[in-house]
Amino acid sequence: MGGIDGLDLGRFGVWTFDFEHLPAARTRESVQELEERGWPTVWIPELLGREALTHAGYLLSCTERMRVVNGIAQIWSRGARWTYGAALLLADAYPDRHVLGLGFGGEPRPGTRPLAGMIEYLDEMDALETVNPRPEAPMRRVLAAYGPKMLELARDRAAGAHTYHVNVAHTAQAREILGPDAFLGVEQAVLFESDPDTARALAREHLRPYLTTPYNIAKFRRLGYSEDEIAHGGSDRLVDDLVFWGDLDAIVGKLHAHVEAGADHVGVQVIGIQPGGSAMPYWRQLGEALLTP
Repeated sequence: MGGIDGLDLGRFGVWTFDFEHLPAARTRESVQELEERGWPTVWIPELLGREALTHAGYLLSCTERMRVVNGIAQIWSRGARWTYGAALLLADAYPDRHVLGLGFGGEPRPGTRPLAGMIEYLDEMDALETVNPRPEAPMRRVLAAYGPKMLELARDRAAGAHTYHVNVAHTAQAREILGPDAFLGVEQAVLFESDPDTARALAREHLRPYLTTPYNIAKFRRLGYSEDEIAHGGSDRLVDDLVFWGDLDAIVGKLHAHVEAGADHVGVQVIGIQPGGSAMPYWRQLGEALLTP
């Protein structure tokens, strides 16, 4: 379950921005507790200042078994040569524990579309020759993918796809495009709040940046939401599909829907935490509910 090229990530993992706001010592304590509590995998973004590959390397150095996935490393935050070299080193230093997740982003390149930019980057990576030692364990990569063409690229040029802020219907569509063998990792935001008005207000605050950018708007339109549903903070239907809120039982039940729709692995992102705060109390509850055999 949750396998990617023979590497078992588990059915559920932690997807978090929290480490962006924590000093190194608290980050180390947090990821070590997650490992002790049985979480097999942690996913980290690259958005708020922490560089993707050094961040992954630090988390790997702090743990013994934890798998770390970049979700995602932005392709134009560093040249393909340096991304390849860093990922090769992590594969050698921490065998079967790192997955390079690549996605469109980084320094703006006007006029370059995501698919063309990703193909160019992968072509450069795959043509590289290096004097660096080849690791005994493979260097694994997945691509951030939403539309059909990028999902096909993830199937054909990587081990599979990573999706972010999608609904369960998209998970089923992605599985159909990827076929039965490619990996599908799905991020899902959750919020421990049972009052509908409070929950949706907090969810809209979290979703605001994603409801105002062109590529995300295009993604939501492909998912079947109208312009009216996307505008003005998002409709209740859109918010409820993208953020699973409620008590523990309600959230856990909804998370399993992605698995039933074809996800190999679900990275669970707890939202509603103030910067510098900790979602650990919720990770403890979720771990007991999701990781028990």
